[in-house]
Amino acid sequence: MIKIAALLTALYGLAQPLSAAIPPIALSAGLPDFKLASINAADIPSPAAVSSFSPMAGTAEKENIKDWTIMVFLNGKSNIEPFALTDFNRLETVGSSEKVNIIAELGRSKGLDNDTTADGDWNGVRRYYVTKDQDKDHIASPLIMDLGDTDMGDWKEAASFLKWARQAYPAKKYMFIIWDHGWGWIDPLKPGENLLGTTKSISHDFVTGNYIKTTDMGKIFAEAGRVDVYVSMACFMQMAEVAYELRNAADVIVASEEVIQLPSLNFEDFLGLITANPKSPAETAGVYAVDTFKEMYSRPEYLDMLERTKYGTQLSAIRAGKLPFFALKVGAWANLAMSGGADTALKKAKEQVLRFEVGDETTDPDKSISFYGDLYNFAELTAKNLDAGDKKNAALLASGENLKKFISDELVIKNTFVGKDRTGKDYSNTHGIAIDIPGNPGSLINYHQTYSQLAFEKAAGWQKFMKYLEALK
Repeated sequence: MIKIAALLTALYGLAQPLSAAIPPIALSAGLPDFKLASINAADIPSPAAVSSFSPMAGTAEKENIKDWTIMVFLNGKSNIEPFALTDFNRLETVGSSEKVNIIAELGRSKGLDNDTTADGDWNGVRRYYVTKDQDKDHIASPLIMDLGDTDMGDWKEAASFLKWARQAYPAKKYMFIIWDHGWGWIDPLKPGENLLGTTKSISHDFVTGNYIKTTDMGKIFAEAGRVDVYVSMACFMQMAEVAYELRNAADVIVASEEVIQLPSLNFEDFLGLITANPKSPAETAGVYAVDTFKEMYSRPEYLDMLERTKYGTQLSAIRAGKLPFFALKVGAWANLAMSGGADTALKKAKEQVLRFEVGDETTDPDKSISFYGDLYNFAELTAKNLDAGDKKNAALLASGENLKKFISDELVIKNTFVGKDRTGKDYSNTHGIAIDIPGNPGSLINYHQTYSQLAFEKAAGWQKFMKYLEALK
């Protein structure tokens, strides 16, 4: 079963231990950063009557506007449909309250791998106002809209949902979550007209064969308006190339550098904290997501899962407003690294950097081909392998220290990690932001050569450095 889980990881960018069902999930002991024990039924406001909401009106009096509207674009039109249903039911364990709206657009399909007949075996796309319910096997929330066979791989549909939800359920602060597979910055090739049973980038619809390209992600928010917090519940999305496309989309971006394991985020405790503390600003909400993620994956059953599947896990929250300055610092460091004298250090850093699981034990046995790695760790290893006594390296060393300090002190709000990868590298080597770091020659996935179109490349000029690293033998 571990081999099957690894295959799913390689194909779909998500991993799940298929040898056991997802264990029951409940509120657990707190972390040093907050007190989960302070959350109980009395702390969570009862949801207002559904009849009191007019979904399409958007005319709430200012004093009645809630603190948060949390919108979840839950694309289960793929081989992970059962987990989409499970996570919807996890949303219902908290549900909307007097201060927080939780709105979901859920898609599911028939005939794909891991198809389930659960909960009525319907297919298509539906919008729900999420209400509190403890039945983890059936959706009890009121259906607001049935959209039929809508394409959830189209950025325009994501924008439509975001715009509609904002108008129907206005709030002081907004959070938008995209839930699905992810492939970082790359846009995989489409092997034919229909992608049933194959892989795609973020929010890929296996029925239509469409997916949201990296360069389209910013269009969602340009069309529907920026939000306070954006969350990618998808693999590999906390990387410079993706985050930069979202620099004008949100104040805070929450995502993972690595594969996101199922059961995904700790929705119960994360949403419970926001509901119990609705005045929380965007950065605090981001910290809630990160801290509760760490708590969940630190539980014995999930530590065992990570060890059996040979994965580490990571999640971070970053400040989108810092990304333009970040790009400038990355570009400055890369230019100095290419100025001569650092080639040996760069080659060693390429070999030693923590890389993420783009392949698997069969396609990339020592994870040397994988081209996603932690940027801070790479700069740190480059400096470690330089001769600090050589004056020619002074500028590069200073630039590297400046870049690392900016990442840790300015860009990253909170970073968390658990475990080791299958090569024994500890995830304490993650620092919150990944980047494309070419590894050894090899092919793990076929994708469009669109790096030059990325906004990050235009701002930082990183592709020139990528080619420089590729040429180092």
